[in-house]
Amino acid sequence: MYPFASKLAPAAILLVGGVALSGCATKSYVREQIAPVSQRVDTLEARLQETDTTAKSALAAAQAAAGQAQGNGQRLDQLNGRVDGVEQRLQAQESRPKRPRH
Repeated sequence: MYPFASKLAPAAILLVGGVALSGCATKSYVREQIAPVSQRVDTLEARLQETDTTAKSALAAAQAAAGQAQGNGQRLDQLNGRVDGVEQRLQAQESRPKRPRH
């Protein structure tokens, strides 16, 4: 017998035996193993959807508040201008010499 064949035979037997004994996973086994993971994924997807809805609501509220704040800032600018005008008129009246009343 050839020396190469004598070394190859045990390796081939081990390889064939390993493949034969390993077998394939059945569909039911795979489903059984995947079920807990699938349930966790479903739960996380539901929580993610809730979080997304909450984030979108918060964004809408923040945008509305920013618009309101901008409007309030414009109104304050207008009022500041009016107050400045009133103060200038008041200072002008105070700086005039007072006339005696008869």
